[in-house]
Amino acid sequence: MAERRNFNTTKAPQMSHVFPQAVLADNFIFLSGTPGLDPSSGQVISADFEEQTRQCFHNIKIILEEAGSDLSNVVKTTIFMVAGNDFSVINKVYAEFFPANPPARSTPQVMPFPAGILISIECIALQ
Repeated sequence: MAERRNFNTTKAPQMSHVFPQAVLADNFIFLSGTPGLDPSSGQVISADFEEQTRQCFHNIKIILEEAGSDLSNVVKTTIFMVAGNDFSVINKVYAEFFPANPPARSTPQVMPFPAGILISIECIALQ
């Protein structure tokens, strides 16, 4: 029988107590949507799209490392961005965090999130 457990770390912001930062199942880590929130305050890092994008990946990096993995094990990302923002910014930041062998990616545009959130990223990684 497959093993499954919820995972949270206090080192990264958690969006809500009703869903975990990640679910660990067998050899996979499934990260919930992770916005660009400051780990200390839990507030949006900035109103700037690029800064929020970069912070999303910093938060993902922390969650993965706390779960026993890292960015090199990410196999798929889904980037939800508020319509009207620039794909070139995502490509620039994506290349910083995945300089070689980037994971598969999809990037749907969405209606505005609450609290000034411009982007939220979920991913699947190997553990």
